[in-house]
Amino acid sequence: MKYAVFGNTGLRVSQVALGTGNFGTGWGYGSDADGSKAVFEAYAEAGGNFIDTADVYQFGQSEEQVGNLLQGRREDFVLATKFTNGAVPSPDRLVTGNSRKAMVASVEASLKRLKTDRIDIYWAHHPDGVTPMEEIIRGFEDLARAGKILYAGLSNFSAWRLARAVTLAELTRAVLLAAVQFEHSLVHREPEGDLFPASHALGLGIVTWSPLGGGMLTGKYRQGEQGRAEGFGGRVFQPEDSINRTQILDTVLDIAAEIGVSAGQVAIAWAGTHGAVPIIGPRTLDQLNDNLGALSVELSTEQINRLDTVSTLNLKAPERKVIDWASGNTPRIVA
Repeated sequence: MKYAVFGNTGLRVSQVALGTGNFGTGWGYGSDADGSKAVFEAYAEAGGNFIDTADVYQFGQSEEQVGNLLQGRREDFVLATKFTNGAVPSPDRLVTGNSRKAMVASVEASLKRLKTDRIDIYWAHHPDGVTPMEEIIRGFEDLARAGKILYAGLSNFSAWRLARAVTLAELTRAVLLAAVQFEHSLVHREPEGDLFPASHALGLGIVTWSPLGGGMLTGKYRQGEQGRAEGFGGRVFQPEDSINRTQILDTVLDIAAEIGVSAGQVAIAWAGTHGAVPIIGPRTLDQLNDNLGALSVELSTEQINRLDTVSTLNLKAPERKVIDWASGNTPRIVA
């Protein structure tokens, strides 16, 4: 396993993070404690040191299992978790969202489940559409000063929100906003138009989730497997529902055959060429071993170009419009 400095921090993290959304069975799909332990131990044995979880994963079971597995070796790992959605099927409105109240209640509950005294990276899981960024940054600052968290991060936030959050943190000399997390894969390249450039410019450590498109890029759904297509109610899944996506998967499979590796390994290796830490989220030990095989895959420049070309999106800025403000009370577009 290789390691890299994470953004503008002093953290040295492994080249892939272990996502633990499958640790537990609270969602009706996942792995029991023994299965989760096997995955965790194999990841650690391979040199992995970056664990990503959330309070909502398996309704708290993921954090509980991670907490048990970290006993006696807490300092060997960077531990990241998230708040926003709550840890029970129907949480009260006061403990969900991005408010300071929800943040404080959530971090205290997560610390108990994780059996630790602080969280290394604490993520707001996604924007709630209500809470001002000032409140989120102030909340992170309070938790940092109390020793509950070391770094703060934003997950699934837009580029403009990232820029505002970093600016507020700098102006108020608040806790370091250190990290950003978003979806990115060969079938979801939209972040390359704004989130990647913004994150690099702001010095944020970048974590990306679902490098396999919810498993679609492994090709297994062509063989009749279901996995996340049904396992999570169809969420966190990119279906093969267009000619372009079929072309992308065909190219991944062709390259996998050329170099004698799995399609999933090609997809993860490609995701790792963008200056981010991809999150792998295996449910079984076999899936983990296949995912880790991507670390030894070296795609040629020609192969990367083929993957880039077949999955290219139109990411150019929208056409500028010139507004005529001198034509009366109703402005009109003139060019």
